[in-house]
Amino acid sequence: MADPHLQVATDDRPLLRPDKPPVHWGFPLLVGALIAAAAAVYYFWQLRVEPQRQAPEPSPQVASRPDSQPRIEHPIVPSAAPLPALSESDAALRETLAGLFGKTTFDTLFHPQDIVRHFVATIDNLPRKTVALRLVPIKPAPGAFRTSGPEGHTIVGPDNAARYAPYVRALEALDSAKIVALYVRFYPLFQDAYAELGYPSGYFNDRLFEVIDHLLAAPDVRPPVALVQPKVLYEYADPELQELSAGQKMLVRMGPENEAKVKAKLRELKKALTRGV
Repeated sequence: MADPHLQVATDDRPLLRPDKPPVHWGFPLLVGALIAAAAAVYYFWQLRVEPQRQAPEPSPQVASRPDSQPRIEHPIVPSAAPLPALSESDAALRETLAGLFGKTTFDTLFHPQDIVRHFVATIDNLPRKTVALRLVPIKPAPGAFRTSGPEGHTIVGPDNAARYAPYVRALEALDSAKIVALYVRFYPLFQDAYAELGYPSGYFNDRLFEVIDHLLAAPDVRPPVALVQPKVLYEYADPELQELSAGQKMLVRMGPENEAKVKAKLRELKKALTRGV
């Protein structure tokens, strides 16, 4: 029997008892990822509009650093503004996010504790098989996962995608300039959280690019999406779908229209990143 304590649920999978209301995260995780993803756009925008702010060319000594120090592919120019310590950053993040989204929206969407740590952990885990719900910074979408069809022929319900529509609308309405400015301002804290997560030599913004590319590689699945229930929990009937990562399964679960909109936003950001805006 599948152990729910080992297979931590995310909205990437229909793994729930038929008689028990499920917990659903899905698209909210992607909102967290995109908030961070958009930040690198701001970096390139700075280089184009204000070239005098570019970091100086690295010295030969820096350029020839040992192989144990990976080369940074997508550097962020640190803000000169003073920042709180990572463990004391929640108040500043709450104030900033509430100003960006509005206090009511912030209270509705976000968990107010360990915001930076939870964003970093969630983004890092999206390409993996599961995402720990206790680390997700965004609150779940309301309502239960919807299925249809008789026993033995269960599919993802055609009305399930509607649960994600408000999140997709919120994503499309986000002010990218403000989001990326927030990310750049607090980037040292994101980097600290990434090192704390177990990557002392890694660079969080590079990981962010990897996650964007991974999400864009999710298959475009047309309904109906068949489910099976080998034991207690639902699984995708297609073995290839069942083997997808947590983040890619989330996109599939949202339905093709929502998935297309999210991918369009990701491509927009990636285009801005690669072309310098």
